Amino acid sequence: MPRIPEPLHALLANLIDYAGLYPPAGLPLPAVLENYEAYLASAESWMLNRLVLPAAKLPEVRLRDNWRVTLLVEGEPGPLPAQVETLETRLPHRLSLATYCEAPIGRIVSGAFAKVRTGGLTLEAMPSLEMLADFLSEAASRRIAFKATAGLHHPMRSATMHGFVNVFVAAAFAWQGAERGVILDVLNDGDAAAFQFLAGELRWRGRSLAAAEVQGARRDFAHSFGSCSFTEPVADLRAKGWLA
Repeated sequence: MPRIPEPLHALLANLIDYAGLYPPAGLPLPAVLENYEAYLASAESWMLNRLVLPAAKLPEVRLRDNWRVTLLVEGEPGPLPAQVETLETRLPHRLSLATYCEAPIGRIVSGAFAKVRTGGLTLEAMPSLEMLADFLSEAASRRIAFKATAGLHHPMRSATMHGFVNVFVAAAFAWQGAERGVILDVLNDGDAAAFQFLAGELRWRGRSLAAAEVQGARRDFAHSFGSCSFTEPVADLRAKGWLA
């Protein structure tokens, strides 16, 4: 397999939280668990992050030692298996584990992470480019890390959907202090050829980020996105020529 350029690897590593239980896939729990185990054993496992489960389903799951879970909760869940690493809630504050809060970013208490919706089942659920640029700008300026959820099925921006390459490259620029206009333009760019992943840097229309800057942004700021499919994003990356 050809070596993946360092900035592309930094952008994609542990990027996708597998949320097969949720729409539009809406798979039954046994299929989701079987899929997650298969993805962990695949050649693309380096892009896979946590398995997304609601707290109510946890008693039905026999967790494997190498699984990593993010758990959707309404409040403090109490004692949990070691495989549960993070929590997700609509509350604006941290719980007993690292917590992603689906709440207005201005209400999120220091010490918690943010959770931003980047799509949905209807056009009305899709945040505008301006809303997403505002979120990334504010989150970066306040140094609040985040995960995204919903709608990021494809790498590149299309007429109706945000692209996960757009979002996470924009986040990396935001983390390095780029102005809102730059963030907005990155989010809106549907031309895959404008995003170049070279030996030591990511280039986008005359601007660049070192591979180490991309890696730092992913580690400290733009953590992951939830997707009901793992295979679809991988297939699209391959179709764009970014994966062999």
